[in-house]
Amino acid sequence: MATDIASEMYGMRERAPRNRTLIVCKDEENSLMNQTMTLTTLSTPHQIEDKLIHQDLFDCIDYLPDQFVDLAIIDPPYNLTKQFAASKFAKTSSESYEIWLETWVSKFKRCLKETASLYVCCDWQSSKSVQTVLDRHFIIRSRITWEREKGRGANANWKNCSEDIWFCTVSNHYFFDVEAVKLKRKVIAPYRHSSGEPKDWEETTQGNYRLTHPSNLWTDISIPFWSMPENTDHPTQKPEKLIAKLILASSRPRDFVFDPFFGSGTTCVVAKKLDRKFSGVEQESAYCQMAVKRLNRAASDRTIQGYLDGYFWERNSLADQKQATVTKPKTETVAGLFDE
Repeated sequence: MATDIASEMYGMRERAPRNRTLIVCKDEENSLMNQTMTLTTLSTPHQIEDKLIHQDLFDCIDYLPDQFVDLAIIDPPYNLTKQFAASKFAKTSSESYEIWLETWVSKFKRCLKETASLYVCCDWQSSKSVQTVLDRHFIIRSRITWEREKGRGANANWKNCSEDIWFCTVSNHYFFDVEAVKLKRKVIAPYRHSSGEPKDWEETTQGNYRLTHPSNLWTDISIPFWSMPENTDHPTQKPEKLIAKLILASSRPRDFVFDPFFGSGTTCVVAKKLDRKFSGVEQESAYCQMAVKRLNRAASDRTIQGYLDGYFWERNSLADQKQATVTKPKTETVAGLFDE
């Protein structure tokens, strides 16, 4: 009987009948790993396009092409003691963590186009270190804080249920599409014009909705859990909806999206679903296998939880998403390259 890699990583356990967590079986491992690559010489963008690199970032960063990235989404190990499959990242001082960040950020910078944007994930404890390093090399535009409602409470402190994402650009010439990331909310107490027409909201037979501009405080994200098909056994997996917002806001179709710590592959999977070129680096073979299997599934399943008909929906509003119909075409985008 085939066993899955999660059983070896986390111990044998029986999954619930409705558990949809992705499983990689032993007899799949070789074929999945054969779909990854390693770099030993300087590569071209075409050579790594839509491919996953199975390697330690520090072993391949010098072989990545120059100025090929339109959008980088970076989720490095936080300054916490954490087990990642066969590797363990140990918490260190803030000063040492900054030095570690600097060693790869300074080298990775050459891979970014002049018009590129990047988003860097972190927790509150490492946020200052991340900001300090990014400020040396890029223009910091904003800090997104998103609600990560998961985990146990704390008896002697406030429960930590948020994480940060630093939004940066290489220059003042960058792309941002606000229309692509508007949130569709149900209107509870709608206002009307004196004529009786809806005021800044849409009236449908399924309910009343308003499109709202995205802010840098996100409370509409659901962490992947056992009944969601995007879920894996990666300990710090980011939600597809979260990554979709970043990709849609800061890239165009066929732009090149890169993730130097892709983990279970969420950035690459969402990039594929949204018709972007992609690539990334991951040193753990177990996570590479998860990512390849997710990418293969994405060829036939392009759905993203919480995103439908070109709009993001409020958290836990799946019924509204299925029932609502768009009665007028989406506003034509006014996005473009910004010069400040």
